[in-house]
Amino acid sequence: MTESILPGGAERPAEPALDAYSRTVSAVASAVTPHVAAVRLRHGSGSAVVFTDDRFLLTNAHVVGGSGAGVATFADGSESRFDVVGADSLSDLAVLRARDETPAAARFGDADGLVVGQLVVAVGNPVGLAGSVTAGVVSALGRALPVRQGRAARVIEDVIQTDAALNPGNSGGALADANGSVVGINTALAGIGLGLAVPINATTRRIISTLLAEGRVRRAYLGVVGMPAPLPADVARRTGQDTGVRLVEVMAGGPADRAGLHRGDLVLSVGREPVADAQGIQRQLFGEAIGLPLPVTVFRNGAMVDVIAVPADLAEVV
Repeated sequence: MTESILPGGAERPAEPALDAYSRTVSAVASAVTPHVAAVRLRHGSGSAVVFTDDRFLLTNAHVVGGSGAGVATFADGSESRFDVVGADSLSDLAVLRARDETPAAARFGDADGLVVGQLVVAVGNPVGLAGSVTAGVVSALGRALPVRQGRAARVIEDVIQTDAALNPGNSGGALADANGSVVGINTALAGIGLGLAVPINATTRRIISTLLAEGRVRRAYLGVVGMPAPLPADVARRTGQDTGVRLVEVMAGGPADRAGLHRGDLVLSVGREPVADAQGIQRQLFGEAIGLPLPVTVFRNGAMVDVIAVPADLAEVV
């Protein structure tokens, strides 16, 4: 601890030295907070993160709702009206474009490098409290978040679970690693001590690019929900992969159901590409896959089974 002398000879109280954890969280907060905005829209509010230097911000689709515009307020007190460029409810991501200048873009990382137990810091604007910071760890990876899209239930797959406290208004804010890189967009409070965030990785970057270019993401629909699962030792030796995707739900009447896939099947490959998580399947289900034969290989009852599914247009399903 250090001491200094105030004018007139009085001693300034010693400042306590921060421990390593506190120094890290404080440094991340200082690095990320200037790039996170509080956003107000017609139906509600939330947070958003500046992700380009030409005034584009990233938030949640559920924060945007049906609104087409709103106001963003930054940590330095500056404000800008913004327009909604596009939203994708299946990933719960939306892109905004500010009409006025914004702070520089936050530094974005890659959530695929996260590990369970790793420190993360959430920055957002819960219950109207601007620039709020909470810290925790990555509690789990590859979680699925049930949502409702149109008349049907859908699942946002491969989300990050964290115990960093999240509250209404945090949605759309930043989840950052210890280096101050944004690795997720906070999306929901799922329960006491349970927060979820959409990961920033190759798949979500593709979604963001599509929203920027087209304002929407056209998606193919297979009708499955899956979770990563280890492969039996003999299957791992034969395929050269350690993990597949266990189907925990197959939507009745959907393309996967019609193709003969069943709950409990262990998916090894989709489109002849090995899959180890839900994202591996999702990467095969963008618009260009609609209506075309899609080979799927699963392990079932001790044998490998090949089926051909024909994905539908998700917009027609919902």
